[in-house]
Amino acid sequence: MAPHDKRVRIRRLAAGAVVVAAGAALISGPPGDSGVVPGDDARAPAPTPATTPGRDKEEPAFGAFLSSDARGVARMARLSHWLGGAEIRVGHTYLPGHRWRDIEGAAGFLEAWAHWRKQRDDRMFVLNVPLQERNEEGVPDDEVRELLRRGAAGEFDHHFRTLAERLVALDVPDTVLVLGWEMNGTTYTHRCGPDPQAWKTYWNRIVTTMRSVPGQRFRFDFTPSRGRDAVPWTECYPGDDTVDIIGLDAYDQPAGMSFDEQMTEPYGLQDHVDFAKAHGKPVSFPEWGLFRNGDNPEYMRRMLAWIDKNAPLYNTVTDYCPHGVWQCEDNPRSSRLYRSTLFGRDGVNPPRPPRPTPTPTPTAPPAEPPGSECTPIDLGSWVEDWTGEKFCVRLPW
Repeated sequence: MAPHDKRVRIRRLAAGAVVVAAGAALISGPPGDSGVVPGDDARAPAPTPATTPGRDKEEPAFGAFLSSDARGVARMARLSHWLGGAEIRVGHTYLPGHRWRDIEGAAGFLEAWAHWRKQRDDRMFVLNVPLQERNEEGVPDDEVRELLRRGAAGEFDHHFRTLAERLVALDVPDTVLVLGWEMNGTTYTHRCGPDPQAWKTYWNRIVTTMRSVPGQRFRFDFTPSRGRDAVPWTECYPGDDTVDIIGLDAYDQPAGMSFDEQMTEPYGLQDHVDFAKAHGKPVSFPEWGLFRNGDNPEYMRRMLAWIDKNAPLYNTVTDYCPHGVWQCEDNPRSSRLYRSTLFGRDGVNPPRPPRPTPTPTPTAPPAEPPGSECTPIDLGSWVEDWTGEKFCVRLPW
């Protein structure tokens, strides 16, 4: 996510997070988190996946970020149902960047994702990995510079070895790892700008460490945000030996920028494709979606066409407000276009047209994990405005 929208990023990483305080658990989730767009019947069962036939021509694998925790896994079947049985082949989540134990893949976080990945051979598990703890705590440049140099010297290698060993033990050794995403911005403690050379050395140490774990078949995705941002992302590229995929996080921003400008700007969509081609790497779009220009079906149409034209290894739309098309009701025109384009896509046969969308009717919210019931609490409007969340409390009766 671009650095100028911290609130949206917090909303995504906070989804499903549990904070223990004073003997109670504060549970946060996306506001209005129904997982339903108008006209979707949440009560209708998702179609049972059939065995995937051999493909004559691979369609770009796609998915959506639906929640960081196990709810993101559960919602994929319902998204597929909304898309007429289209194959959701990419599961995408983010390791929290609060403390090193999170970045190591804390127990209970990865299991549901690994289970989903192993159900079918053609699925892909994409995992964003922070390179530093306190990753969204506004750490100043001089401290970031010192942390990058400590990482480049090998001080943090053992954390990434632990993560690699856990992924192999969970039988997902082919996970796609998006290390230190959007490093060309200013949001994250794992940003590149304070010391690009140390950042590149640190990346190379991490990849070498994780590749040393027996049984691994990881692929490493270098993913900046679109445009120049704080530094040109080409200055952070660590080299062809340790990069398998060159990704781009590409949202519809800034306000007033057309898709053609997004395509032709320095370090934009076209430069991304050209850079990857020059380095012999496939492209990806780990994050994309609507943003500063609101419900913009022209952006949606052009971005979907760009994806089809350039055949990325995978793409995942960010599906929460203001970016999304299924769990967000703020973008109905773009939602209809996304659905009609991908409806029934199975990798071989042409997409089927969507069924007419009925008049919206009240629907039940999705089932949450057992024990997640809690009572709403009011922490003040400024808290909800800053975090983009509503909070509730579960008492340990």
